[in-house]
Amino acid sequence: MTTTLRPTGPRQETPDGVKSRTYQVCVNGRPVGAVELGTDPAFGPTAGVVHALRIDEPDRRRGRGTVAALAAEEVLRGWGCRQVLASAPAGAEAAGHMLTALGYGERSRNMVKDLPPAAPRLPAGVTERAMTAAEFGQWSADADAHFAANWARRGMTGEQARAKAEASRRQNLPDGLATPGAVFRVLVAGGVAVGRVWTARQELTPGSPGAYVYEVEVAAGSRGQGYGRALMGVAEGVALGWDATALGLHVFADNTPAVRLYTSLGYRVTVRHFVKQLI
Repeated sequence: MTTTLRPTGPRQETPDGVKSRTYQVCVNGRPVGAVELGTDPAFGPTAGVVHALRIDEPDRRRGRGTVAALAAEEVLRGWGCRQVLASAPAGAEAAGHMLTALGYGERSRNMVKDLPPAAPRLPAGVTERAMTAAEFGQWSADADAHFAANWARRGMTGEQARAKAEASRRQNLPDGLATPGAVFRVLVAGGVAVGRVWTARQELTPGSPGAYVYEVEVAAGSRGQGYGRALMGVAEGVALGWDATALGLHVFADNTPAVRLYTSLGYRVTVRHFVKQLI
């Protein structure tokens, strides 16, 4: 039997070059599912994305999804893509196994915690305060470079990493420190700033108030003293002030200390993000 992708319409392309197209997955001409492909504006035009891949129940467990995924890669190669991105919900074990078998590596995870009624207390001798304008200016000067370097270390080109950093800043902090729904707090111990956390109001589940930790950072000379845990408690307090019921975050899968910390605090994985280089 032959599995092919049949376009359901013309390829769409936005003025800034973002492509998308949907296809039927067909076996000997018979539709058995669908796949939605595109490029990711945050990663650049050479990063293809499998937005969705579905095989109808009667045709599952026959390798249709694997063949459709390989066919999708060929389409993206034809678009000039050099890598392909895909995501799978934490409970979708079959999708995760298929991606791993096809040579995809887990790049990062989304995690969420259901918030308790009250945030944990800070350790003795530790306080927190709002970030000053001067501190924000220094942070902003370094943030894009740090953000881009983080992605570049994980296989993204320098151009893609810089584009993603700029897109993230424009989207999440259009008005800088005065951006509505964005809060920067600084942790202080012994009169010295030892870390910061950036929390934003964000709906994680439709209809339910939520919040998101965009960055948590402990000063290099102050690590290993529990300040990361304390900063996450500060973020919980900010979120509860918005009546949020859940707090989300994104973490790179190879950042083992951070993954362990978040897991110990009660965060659970909701989505895993994968990447594969197209040769």
